[in-house]
Amino acid sequence: MNRPMRIKLRKRGVRELLKSQEILDECVRVAQEKAAAAGPGYEADDGYVGKTRASAIVYPSSSAARSDNYRNNTLLKTFGSALKVRKG
Repeated sequence: MNRPMRIKLRKRGVRELLKSQEILDECVRVAQEKAAAAGPGYEADDGYVGKTRASAIVYPSSSAARSDNYRNNTLLKTFGSALKVRKG
């Protein structure tokens, strides 16, 4: 029987990966895709690299979109399918 392969991650390498340009580009791409899926009045920022990782934000940019998001949880529903954890 073969023993299972063990992988040990280096903290420095993971930190560099989370702050990399490739991860930032992917965050921005997903944010723009979700902003378009949410409908008119929603926008995505250009992303940024924070203290621990890269991220991007989707936000309602008009009062109509803000009202829509408040009443219908549009952004939560848009991102919800990607954030659910499936059990079983």
